[in-house]
Amino acid sequence: MEPATVLSICIAVALIAITGFSIYTAFGPPSKELNDPFDDHED
Repeated sequence: MEPATVLSICIAVALIAITGFSIYTAFGPPSKELNDPFDDHED
């Protein structure tokens, strides 16, 4: 394979992995530990 192809595949895999981890953190079981700063300052 050409180096440019390998580099673009690595960048695409890293981007998909980061996106998947972000979605898991936002909507999966770890989201129970997240707090909303706007809810802390309601009147």
